[in-house]
Amino acid sequence: MRLLLLACLRAQTGNATTAARIQNHLHAAGHICVLKDAFMYESPTEIANLTSTDKFDAALAIHLYKGGRLLQGSRIPFGIIFGGTDVNEDTKCKEKRQVMGAVLEKARFAVAFTVEMKELAAAEWPDARKKIYVQSQGIKTTPSETFDWYRFLQNAGIPADTDSVHLFLLVCGLRRVKDPLYLVEAFSDWHRKDPSVHLGIIGPAAMDLEIPVLARNIPGNAAIIKHKETGLLFSTPQEFVALSKSLMNDPIMEKEIIRRAKDYVKKHHSWEAERKTYQNLVQRLQ
Repeated sequence: MRLLLLACLRAQTGNATTAARIQNHLHAAGHICVLKDAFMYESPTEIANLTSTDKFDAALAIHLYKGGRLLQGSRIPFGIIFGGTDVNEDTKCKEKRQVMGAVLEKARFAVAFTVEMKELAAAEWPDARKKIYVQSQGIKTTPSETFDWYRFLQNAGIPADTDSVHLFLLVCGLRRVKDPLYLVEAFSDWHRKDPSVHLGIIGPAAMDLEIPVLARNIPGNAAIIKHKETGLLFSTPQEFVALSKSLMNDPIMEKEIIRRAKDYVKKHHSWEAERKTYQNLVQRLQ
C-alpha cells in the first residue's frame, strides 16, 4: 500500500521520532509510507487533494486533533495514533472534542501508548473503545560509546573527575510548553551551595546511559514511571532538588531504580512488538 502519515514533524520532538519509527516499520513490511507535516496544511480539502493527486491508498495520523482533523471526510481509509495532548488537554475544548469524536468515529482503528490513555479516550468516546489498541512506544537502544563524555564535560567547564561530579542531563529539543528552563533557578541555587552538582541541557542522542530518571509529575510521565520504583517524579523544582539529594545519598536505591527501569523497558517497550502491531493494524486499511 501507499500510505500517508500525517504528524507534527518539528525536528527532535517526540512526534517526529515516533513518525519516523512507524515509517520504518511499514517500509519493512513492503509498504510505501510518506511523511507529511500536519502544520503545513490548513484544511481537509488540501489533504483530500493530496491523497487524490499522489494516489494514496490509506492514511495514518498522529494526534487525533492536530493530524486527524485533516482527515475529516477522507475518501481513503485511515487510522489514528493518540497523542497525550489529545486526552490530557484538547478534550477540555468543546470544539476540538467534537472534531476529535467525529474523526475517531470514522477511523478504522486507533492506537494509545498506555492503558491510561486508552481509558481516558474510552471515557470520552465510549463507542470507540473496541477500536482502540494499546501499544507502547518501542525503544531500540544502541551503545553509548559514541557520546564523548570527556569532551562534553570539558566544553561545559565541568571538572572531568566524575567521582566528584554529579551531572544531571535534561534532554531537550522540545516545544516551549515543555519548559526546559523549569529547573534552572532552583538548580542554580543548589549549585551555588554545592558546586559538585551540574545541570546539562542537551539535544536528543542515541544514548543508553543506564542512569535513573527524574521526571515531572504530569499524566504522560506518571503513566510510564512508577515513583521510587522505575524512576522519581517531582511536582516542583524544589522537590526535584530534594529527590536528587536523596538519590545521591542512597546508591542502593539508585541501583534498584536502574534495574527495575531496565526490566520495565524490556517488557513494555519492545521495538519488535511495536513493529508487529503496526504492520498488522495497517492491514485493516486495505
